[in-house]
Amino acid sequence: MELILYTLRTVAYAIVEPMHIFMLIVLGVMFYLKNKKVTIMQKMTIGESINSPLELTLSQLSLGIIAGAIISLVLSSLGIIFNENSGIEIMFIISIFLLFVKKRFICFAYSGAVLGAISIISEFLANATKTQSYINVNILALMTFVGIMHVVEGFLVMFDGSRGAIPVFSNKENKIVGGFAYNRYWALPVAIFIALSGDISSVATSAIETPNWWPLINKSETLLILSTAIITAMPLYGVVGYNSVSFTNDKIKKPLYSGIGILIYGVILTLVAQVAQFGIIGQIVTIIFAPLGHEIMIKVQNKLEESGDYKYVTDDSGVSVLEVAPMSPAHEAGIRRGDKIIQVNDIKAISEVEIFKIVKDNIHEISLKIRKISGEIVDLKVIPKNKRLGLLLVPKMVNVENALSVDNDNFKKVLEEMKRKR
Repeated sequence: MELILYTLRTVAYAIVEPMHIFMLIVLGVMFYLKNKKVTIMQKMTIGESINSPLELTLSQLSLGIIAGAIISLVLSSLGIIFNENSGIEIMFIISIFLLFVKKRFICFAYSGAVLGAISIISEFLANATKTQSYINVNILALMTFVGIMHVVEGFLVMFDGSRGAIPVFSNKENKIVGGFAYNRYWALPVAIFIALSGDISSVATSAIETPNWWPLINKSETLLILSTAIITAMPLYGVVGYNSVSFTNDKIKKPLYSGIGILIYGVILTLVAQVAQFGIIGQIVTIIFAPLGHEIMIKVQNKLEESGDYKYVTDDSGVSVLEVAPMSPAHEAGIRRGDKIIQVNDIKAISEVEIFKIVKDNIHEISLKIRKISGEIVDLKVIPKNKRLGLLLVPKMVNVENALSVDNDNFKKVLEEMKRKR
C-alpha cells in the first residue's frame, strides 16, 4: 500500500509542481490549437462542430493523467527501475519533440529502440576502451516499460480515439467513398523509478514497505540495486498519439480495432522484453522486435482496412449519410450515420444534389424514406432549420477542381486550402 501511495503522490506532483504545471499548460495549449483546427474542419464539412476545442482538450489531458497513473502503478508493482544515467528522460523528450516534426513516429517503440541501441553501443565502446559508459539503460526494464505504455495506449485509442474524427472523402475504384480521419493525442505523466548510487549519506531518505512478492520482474538484479543505492520516483510527461484514416470501418469501430491491435502488440512486446535478461543477444532481439513488431502491426491493420468493403458509398440503392450533426433536425428525426436516403418527398434520391435542392426549396416538412444501417426501411419527417438538415452526404461525383487532398500531417495547409476553395 505504501508503494502505491508513493507512486500516486509522484504522479500528483506532476500536476501541482510549478515546472510540471508549466509543461502541462504548454501541452494543453498545443492540443487546444490542434483541436480548434479540427472543429473548424468539422464545421466546414458538416455545417457545425460536433465537439468543442475545450471538450477535446480536457478529455486528452484528463484521460492522459488517468492513463499515466495506471502506467505508473503497473511499473512500480513490477519493479521497473532505471539507472540514473539511463537517459530514460530522452525518450520522453523525443515523444514531445516529434509532435512538431513527424507524427508518424510519436511512439515509444521507435524512441525506445533507439535509446536501447545507443545504450548497447555505448556499453560496447566503454568496454573496448575501458572507459565509463555515459548511457546505461536496462533493456529489460526499458522494453517492458514500452510494452506497458502500448497496452494502456491501446485502451486510450479504443475508448477515446474516435473523438474529434473528421469526415473525409476519397476516390476509390472510380467512385467517391466517405470515411473518417483520426488525429488524437494524450499527455501522460508517468512516475519513473530511478536508482541513485554514489555518496547518498547526505540525502534525506525514508523507508517504504514493499510486499514480499515485490519486484515481479528482474527480481535478483533489482534487489541487488536496492542493496547499494536508493530509489526515487521522478514524474515525466510523454505524448502518445493515434493517427489513421478509414473508409471501410464505422467511425467508432476503427479506433476499437486499432486499439485492440496496439494492446496485443504491447502484451507481446512485454513478454518478448523478458528475453533481454539472457544477455546481449536477448537484448538485441528485443530492441529489434520493438520497431519491427510495431511496423508489422501497422501493416496488418492496413491490410485489413484495404480488404474491407467501403462503408459509406452513394449508389443506386440510395444516398449514403456519412455524418449527422448532433441536435440537428436530421438527428432529432432519427437519421444516423450509415443510413441511406432512398426517396425525398416521394422522389427517388439519385444523388446529394437532388436532396439539397429539395431542402433549399422547402421550408416546411420534408418526407424521407430511409434504409437504416440494419436494413430496415422507415419513413421519417424532417423540418429543415435555416434550410439545413444537419447531414453530411456522400457525393456521387466530385469535380476535379473542387477536390482537396488531405494530409493528416499538415492540418494548417488543409484548412487554408479549404478556405480558399470556399
